[in-house]
Amino acid sequence: MKKYLLAGLLVWMPMAITFWVLHAVLGMLDGVFAWLLGATQAVLPAGAGATLQLLKRIPGQGVIVMLIGLLLTGMFAANFVGQWWLRQGSRLLHRIPIVKSIYSSVKQVSDTLFSSSGNAFREAVLVQYPRQGSWTIAFVTGKPGGEAARHLDGDYLSLYVPTTPNPTSGFFLMVPRADVIALAMSVDEALKYIISMGVVAPPLPAAPRNQPG
Repeated sequence: MKKYLLAGLLVWMPMAITFWVLHAVLGMLDGVFAWLLGATQAVLPAGAGATLQLLKRIPGQGVIVMLIGLLLTGMFAANFVGQWWLRQGSRLLHRIPIVKSIYSSVKQVSDTLFSSSGNAFREAVLVQYPRQGSWTIAFVTGKPGGEAARHLDGDYLSLYVPTTPNPTSGFFLMVPRADVIALAMSVDEALKYIISMGVVAPPLPAAPRNQPG
């Protein structure tokens, strides 16, 4: 009986958590969309109220609006005029106390993680942490720069060591390239391995790699 209960729990728990997270995200987006419709209704003629109420009843309208907004924003940011306006807005935010600290930090991290030319989280590696003889999976985020790089002799890598089972927190390390073992597994496979605490192991690669790129 216990074996069957655990087997059923393993089947339903991931599905339930997935649906719960999706439901929460959709509810938040629908709430934001409803607030935008309410604000729009205050400035539109009275006859447009019925149309706005009809839009509120459409399920998942928040996701549709978010996708359209991201698409339009991307199209705007991809041309010369949009880039000029974005630069002006960025300069304005950098002049506001407190806001400039938060904005600049978030922008640097997002540009590093999501830029098509960036190197962050492009490769999973093995590194000895927190002591010699104890190994963990880390992600290459680039190379040390600035003042820190001037104090490091040799070829070093910047690594992010995530915690388990929550990989959104972790540790930043600068280690010699020679002390790092490159893994053939993808970043997604490495994340699954970390989140599952080593239970979900990725398949063996066809050919091992020697050094991280």
